[in-house]
Amino acid sequence: MSKNIELLLLKTVESLGIVGDTVRVKSGFARNYLLPQGLAQRPTPSRIEALKEERAKAQAQLAALRAVREQIIKDLQDVSIRMERSCNDQGVLYGSVTQRDISDALHEAGFGVDVAAVRLSHPIRRVDTYTVPIQFDKDLGIEVTVVVEPDRPLEDTAESETKAEGEGTAEGTRPAASDEKKPSPQPEQATAVDPD
Repeated sequence: MSKNIELLLLKTVESLGIVGDTVRVKSGFARNYLLPQGLAQRPTPSRIEALKEERAKAQAQLAALRAVREQIIKDLQDVSIRMERSCNDQGVLYGSVTQRDISDALHEAGFGVDVAAVRLSHPIRRVDTYTVPIQFDKDLGIEVTVVVEPDRPLEDTAESETKAEGEGTAEGTRPAASDEKKPSPQPEQATAVDPD
């Protein structure tokens, strides 16, 4: 079982803390990522003191970023994004709509939503209307409507089946009736009856 160790963050690490935070992490995470990347070190009173100014700047930046994100959340109320994609007659897309596509569409509409904030569990592969969560922080999220439309009119499957049946009974063609007798490939053979 790996033990937790205490480290001082030298830079802001997403989902862990900001510069100057003292955090407890698993020793493997510290040894394999934080320490080699120069993101953290063992805390000392002098190093904590030296990072106070950077920590204050980082907190101010986080507060400003949160204010911007809160405004984006307010602006995203009742927003619907329409996307046109190529698909087959059943509405299955040639390709898919991904987090990047949704993020790009939101940027084009004037909303600064980065790819990481679009929480799409799996790529969209069909023409339909979807509800997609946008999550900036644990307590800062909203859902937007994404409407994926075909790039051409889709053929109605019920209509196409009726049309195909109608074509089968046109003059000069024989209907494929199941009750028609088919000639047997071989003549019937008489079976010998046992006299007993």
